[in-house]
Parts: sequence; structure tokens; C-alpha cells
Amino acid sequence: MKFFLPLMALLFLAGCSTIDKRIQEKSALFNGLDAPTQEQLRKGIVEIGYSPDMVYIALGKPDGIRDRVSADGRELIWTYTSYTQDYAGTGVVGHRRRVLYDPVLKRSYLYWEPVVSDFYHTRVDDRIRITFRDGLVTVIEETKS
Repeated sequence: MKFFLPLMALLFLAGCSTIDKRIQEKSALFNGLDAPTQEQLRKGIVEIGYSPDMVYIALGKPDGIRDRVSADGRELIWTYTSYTQDYAGTGVVGHRRRVLYDPVLKRSYLYWEPVVSDFYHTRVDDRIRITFRDGLVTVIEETKS
């Protein structure tokens, strides 16, 4: 068991997409960029005019992709989502049976006690939306707190 947990952690981390792995994956593009742009990508900063590969390097794989067609043309929208849990309170989720023995009366008593648990509401918000037109970023929408 002591070898199983570190192995699972290693496999989990190996599957994660880090900035270094994305740079290595798109090394030809990244190495062809100037130093200030490379630094912005490393910091996760996206600018107007970036290509989808540059956005991928900076932010990773999007959580959702939408295709929008309007009179102005076709746009591709990448969304990056944040998940938060808000505490909603504590409540009874059921009951469990308890048996107590009274040694004086030499008798067992059965009663049901409530089982309580904390409740959370999961909130899903679009943190960043990146809009591409003709293969370049044209709109960047970020949620400000």
C-alpha cells in the first residue's frame, strides 16, 4: 500500500497539463516567438492577435468550445471555467440505529439518532472566454471579482 499511493500520485501528475509540457508540445511555435511574448505565455497572459496554439500554451485546453455564426462571420469561442463550492448549511440526511445496554435493568434500548452533514452548492462560472475570428484572438472576456 505504501508504494501504491505514491505511484497513483505520480500517474495523476503525469496526466496534468503544465505550461512546460505545453511549451514542449508546441516547441516549434514557442521557440519562434520573441522573448516578451514567450514570457507572457509563461505567465498565462493572452493578447489580441494570438493564435489558438498560443492560447493553448498560455491557458491549456479549454473547458468548452462554442461555434458562433452571425452576419459578420464565424467565430470560435473557448471557455475556461472555474468551479467553487459555497457552504449552504448543515442538515439531517438520515438516521442511524443505536443500541444501548442498561446494566442495572439488564435491558437493551433501541433508538434512532439523526445523522447530520454539511451541504455545499457547486457554482460553475466562465472565468475566461476567448473569441477567435479567422484564426486569431479578437475578444478576451475575463470575470473580475
